[in-house]
Amino acid sequence: MVVLGKILSKSFITTPIFYVNANPHIGHLYTAFLADAAHRWQKLTMGTSTDKAILSTGTDEHGLKVQRAATESGMPTQSLCDLVSQRFRALFDAGNIDYTHFIRTTDETHERLVQSIWLQLHDKGYLCKSTYEGWYSVPDETFLLDSQLTDGDEPGSKVSKETGHKCEWSLEENYMFKLSLFRERLLKWITKKPYPIIPDYARHFVIGYLTEEGGLNDLSVSRPLSRLQWGIRVPNDEEHTVYVWLDALVNYLTVSGYPNPGHLWPATDHVIGKDIMKFHCIYWPSFLMALDVELPSRIVVHSHWTMDKSKMSKSKGNVVDPFDRLETHGADKLRYFLLKEGSLHHDGDYHDSRLAQLANADLADTFGNLLSRATATKLHPPEIKLCIDPNHLMKDGKELLESLQRLSTTVNNCYSSYEFGRGISSIMECLHMANRFFGRHKPWTLVPNPDSHAHLGTVLAVSMETLRLCSILLSPIIPDSSSKILQRLGMSSESIGPEDLKFCMDRDFTGAPIVVGGSPMFSKKVYDK
Repeated sequence: MVVLGKILSKSFITTPIFYVNANPHIGHLYTAFLADAAHRWQKLTMGTSTDKAILSTGTDEHGLKVQRAATESGMPTQSLCDLVSQRFRALFDAGNIDYTHFIRTTDETHERLVQSIWLQLHDKGYLCKSTYEGWYSVPDETFLLDSQLTDGDEPGSKVSKETGHKCEWSLEENYMFKLSLFRERLLKWITKKPYPIIPDYARHFVIGYLTEEGGLNDLSVSRPLSRLQWGIRVPNDEEHTVYVWLDALVNYLTVSGYPNPGHLWPATDHVIGKDIMKFHCIYWPSFLMALDVELPSRIVVHSHWTMDKSKMSKSKGNVVDPFDRLETHGADKLRYFLLKEGSLHHDGDYHDSRLAQLANADLADTFGNLLSRATATKLHPPEIKLCIDPNHLMKDGKELLESLQRLSTTVNNCYSSYEFGRGISSIMECLHMANRFFGRHKPWTLVPNPDSHAHLGTVLAVSMETLRLCSILLSPIIPDSSSKILQRLGMSSESIGPEDLKFCMDRDFTGAPIVVGGSPMFSKKVYDK
């Protein structure tokens, strides 16, 4: 199937799986929104055959920090995992995330695959037992090099330069993965076009890590059972537990059905935050290379969210509760704000007032306003034929139609590169043009004169075709609202396919079950300026 000039056959988009040592935050939801919008767009452009459109998410339930969180909470570890995993699932359901798979690393199917992968790596000669010592960050679940550390507040202490987390000195016997063997293969993969890591700064970061002196040492991939009990046991060595990141990254293979016949690996896109680049862009492809398994097509790295340009933290009291914001604003408005204001390239700054301002201006005053104007009862006497007559377009109408004809290609280019903000802005510009077109032609003055009814029908048909196309193009962003607007135009979102992504000059809305005189689609909120 050819859609907008690109042949699509399958879509397999993933979020990271999220640690259950703490409750979900707004960054988790943003990652899910990005992946979900891409997934919905791929489903739309692939057409009705979406059995090969996967969106996976889930929870990462093993590791030292989960073990410690359970101890601190006084709960059995599995009970803590069950509780927090369900909170993530509830959050994604409330945010209207269209996930097809929700994986937990405590699932037996996943545990069996991790042990199978371990044995393959061992049999291929990539694992060996060795004594390892170094500074270990429990929150980051990783050993750090001297170049990645800085002095802490206490004498002799160390913290991660990147995350600021305190580190512990660790001396233990571990299994080591021969990561250093893959430096040249990684560099070749990363620098080959089309680049597998976006955006550019993320790719350059990984290249810098690989080329700096001492940047790619062998990797500890187990922990002594005496230190870490909560995890998957190393096959044939009950005294060791599999490193949580090896365990976690294999989730993508588990979801795909690997190694069973008909599995859907490789992934199309891994969507991740910039804080876990090293694990996804270096460790994961190295594991796959060692297994002779195909690499993911693309790794999409996004930035974070701040509050008043400051990193969110409990100590500062500036953490945004995603459940609270979903209840306050609704899923579509929160999706719209985060996807329009967020960026792969720089951190977004969260403000409830900015969210309300943007929703008022774009959704209520622009999108919703055009819908209310075009479906006003007084503009729809029964004798009006709702189709476009080129003789009544004039210059502004022709400019609008030219913009609408280009819009789907523009949006596809933006959405496909995860530049949702730019895609949304291009849609909003067309809606602004349509509102200006509507105002200039003053359709309410055309109703009384039968000789002006062809002109009136053209104004209404242009407005409705704009609403139809923009609703479909915004459906990955605000799925619930887009569906409701299409219903008011007499259409069903369930039957939308690739052919509906193009502007249609000849569309006739006459006789369609259009809902006229409906209530405003988007409510407005007062915000602090």
